[in-house]
Amino acid sequence: MQARYKILLLFVCTAAVLCAQEAADSTDMFFGHVALGEATVTGVTGRTRLKDSPAPVTLVSERELRQTTASNIVAALAKQPGVAAITTGNGIAKPLIRGLGYNRIVCLADGVRQEGQQWGDEHGLELDGSAVRSVEILKGPASLMYGSDAMAGVVIFHPAPVRPEGTLGGAFSTEYQTNSGLFGYSLDFAGNRSGFVWDARWSQRLAHAYKNKYDGYVPGSQFREQAFRTLLGLDKGWGHSHLTLGYYRLTPGIVEGERDADSGVLEADEGWRGISYGRTLPFQEVCHYKAVLDNSLRLGSGTLTAIVGYQQNRRQEFEDSPTDYELYFKQHTLTYDARFITAERAGWKVACGLGGMYQRSLNKGEEVLIPAYHLFDIGVFATGSKRFGRLNLSGGVRYDVRRLHSEALEEDGHLRFGDFRRTFSGMTGGLGAVWQAGRDFNVRLNVARGFRAPNLAELGSNGVHEGTARYELGNSGLRPERSWQADLGADYLNRYFSVQVALFVSRIDNYIYLRRASDALSPSVDDAGAAVSPLPADGWDGAVYQYACGDARLYGFEAGLDFHPIHSLHFQNTFSYVNAVQRHQSVSAKYLPMTPAPRWTAELKWEILHHPAVVTRHLSLRDAFLAASVECDLRQSHFLAADGTETPTPAYTLFGLSAGTDLVWNGRKVAELYICAENLADRAYQPHLSRLKYMDVNAVTGRRGVFNPGRNFALKLTVPF
Repeated sequence: MQARYKILLLFVCTAAVLCAQEAADSTDMFFGHVALGEATVTGVTGRTRLKDSPAPVTLVSERELRQTTASNIVAALAKQPGVAAITTGNGIAKPLIRGLGYNRIVCLADGVRQEGQQWGDEHGLELDGSAVRSVEILKGPASLMYGSDAMAGVVIFHPAPVRPEGTLGGAFSTEYQTNSGLFGYSLDFAGNRSGFVWDARWSQRLAHAYKNKYDGYVPGSQFREQAFRTLLGLDKGWGHSHLTLGYYRLTPGIVEGERDADSGVLEADEGWRGISYGRTLPFQEVCHYKAVLDNSLRLGSGTLTAIVGYQQNRRQEFEDSPTDYELYFKQHTLTYDARFITAERAGWKVACGLGGMYQRSLNKGEEVLIPAYHLFDIGVFATGSKRFGRLNLSGGVRYDVRRLHSEALEEDGHLRFGDFRRTFSGMTGGLGAVWQAGRDFNVRLNVARGFRAPNLAELGSNGVHEGTARYELGNSGLRPERSWQADLGADYLNRYFSVQVALFVSRIDNYIYLRRASDALSPSVDDAGAAVSPLPADGWDGAVYQYACGDARLYGFEAGLDFHPIHSLHFQNTFSYVNAVQRHQSVSAKYLPMTPAPRWTAELKWEILHHPAVVTRHLSLRDAFLAASVECDLRQSHFLAADGTETPTPAYTLFGLSAGTDLVWNGRKVAELYICAENLADRAYQPHLSRLKYMDVNAVTGRRGVFNPGRNFALKLTVPF
């Protein structure tokens, strides 16, 4: 019986890989021009066929990730429909799904949720993009297995699978980008001997300041990145046991945006040069350590998995000296997860389990922004699916409890942080259906209930956030967010074209957001009823922001059309739109902050060679392609105008080109080569989700903020061995 399952699993995985290579593109149930019916996803009810998932899911292949010029893994994903990114310069990005982000998205890597102070605007994912083989994006609160924080969705970063029995191998990859001089390389080596498996990878990237035609070189936008990951374990007939150890270090500069009043040039330290890869003040130092023990046991009626992970995140900010830090967060996180997933029987498939985490955060620096705290949460869930002919139903429920304890801090007789304890609990659930209305026509419907407890930054912030150039204030009286979301999708595919539409609507009670404070600040109150002064404790005379809440409504859609008159030619179009409003508010406070602008993308792709084309006697090309792309972000006139929190963003259009091929030597693939270009017209632009948009005004030109990188070319090479 086990041998049959192994053969079936091997067939499914092989079919998915071959189809993905043939498509050379992302596979989205709504936006893939090739339908991978046998491809599997893991975020809804364990391992599920993509075509049977009622929730909208996107699979991004390794090949597509290599075809982008993004400077980090999140920026690469932001090109997918319904996905966007909050950016801080060239090296830091945070994901948004359908207008929701921060702690409303659960990101998983190595089987555990990534925890690294993700509440901060300029806190990106501590993740090596070179180690990511594929990405699974689940949109909406339909996943019950990964915690109640997944109100907006789940992003699962899949590493490369273990190598087949009796094989050794690896790869060397490198890239170079012209705009910021970004240079990176990664070396991986893995093997499998008699079920003993191992995998080791070392990666490094560095970039100097990027440039654009309005700002020139942007001081503080340089960064350095190092990462190491190793896996040791056993793969046997009974299951597997893997130990993964990881280290990630990021040293990004801090873009302050201050300008010379006479020339309008961005100011920098004396002796600074735009092409320098060295550190310049101010900068951050982020170190992330991870250890994960992943165990899976095959039982007669299913699979039992248990995953325990430990993460330590260290985030330091250096302002006046490269050796003395002012701000230092140190966070310890222990996550645990146990689940049992039954084998499919008579059309039924069931999964149940529990999971949660313990977290301890400390302040080690002279400056403080959030209080030290303890956190513990636990959740239990059960999900199931059943096929009835052409109809596939799935659903489940989950219950979570989270306890927080914030520690008091008094400075010079001033109560900086109050001592308070909060307990949050909530029930989440979902029900979905997929109906195969015709041979090439499918309809999907999903309704889900979401829940999210406020984080410590929202509850207790009181300090200068240097990375965002503002003073931030929390509110310990915030209540948890609770949401309802409905998704309706349809897709039709035939030989010459495919059409896809996905509509969604969501209502969130007690939606928490950060807005610029007016003169009348709302004080926080601790559990004893003592007022915690909302006034800046450090004599801050700049912008002050405070967390607030209200009832929100979000709705929108994603639509796609792919026309392929011949197999090798594709003209693919997508359009994404989200409208996010706060109910019962004035016109200036009506819209939610950080809402992505409507976006249209198009790509004309010619897959030139599916079979090797001889160049010389020994060298040939295979899977070669040429592509031209356009991205048009429309004007964002729906913004939070109250107290100058946000401003409108004009429309802009970006053009790109890309080409790639496999190099085959004597019938064996020896390399993959990609050449990409973005922003060919050298357009100076600011995305609505760019934090640098709100930097100082250029007194000479009247333009506010710092613009994104200009024209950029990239060369990528991967050599397997």
